[in-house]
Amino acid sequence: MKTVLITGCSSGYGLETARHFHAKGWNVVATMRMPRTELLPPAERLRVLALDVTRPESIAHALEAAGPIDVLVNNAGLGLFGAFEATPMTTVRDIFETNTFGTMAMTQAVLPQFRERRAGVVVNVTSSATLAPMPLVAAYTASKTAVEGFTESLAHELAAFNVRVKLVEPGYAPTTSFAENGAERMQGLLPEAYAGYAQTIFAAFGQQSAFTRESDVAEAVWFAANDGSARLHYAAGADAVALARQADGRRVA
Repeated sequence: MKTVLITGCSSGYGLETARHFHAKGWNVVATMRMPRTELLPPAERLRVLALDVTRPESIAHALEAAGPIDVLVNNAGLGLFGAFEATPMTTVRDIFETNTFGTMAMTQAVLPQFRERRAGVVVNVTSSATLAPMPLVAAYTASKTAVEGFTESLAHELAAFNVRVKLVEPGYAPTTSFAENGAERMQGLLPEAYAGYAQTIFAAFGQQSAFTRESDVAEAVWFAANDGSARLHYAAGADAVALARQADGRRVA
């Protein structure tokens, strides 16, 4: 029976992905910064562990408690929406610490066991913002685009060890807590000069007919984790699939 460790399981994609893998009969190690067992009640083949991907000691402790794993899903991330001009560099660094460096740190920590066993899969969850330019998410997009480049390069150096690396690219998911979780961080990031433009962007999102559900991402992560091919990109959600087709047909092959 295989084991998956998923980061960022307190809500949204991570929570749904944990439920999906568990329903498929896997051992699931669901991690979050502040464990909330009411989200994932105790069950056979399911453990909830504390993990802050920005702290090396937290990563080491979680991986020791988890034991051997077959798949790592790097899902933990922070959202950010606002004008880059008004975004403090401390906030930009915070976004990179979790979205980019947290993903890299988790990956680096599990690679020795994958390499030694000559087996394992790393699934990095990014965003459809990497498929097509989107306004008012410059810092967030930069953090996710960095993960894309990192993953693409890493796939080459790990192929000789039979370790696969995958990218899942979700679209716009209005039912997640993306904005709610980042509300405090986003305060003051839309100054008056950008207000009118921001309203047009919000209106466009409201009129969007195709979007992404949490279940779309969970299914894409599941498929990527079990796909033995060399395929790297997996768009998740109807809107992301449409963008991927426009950007590069290979991503939805």
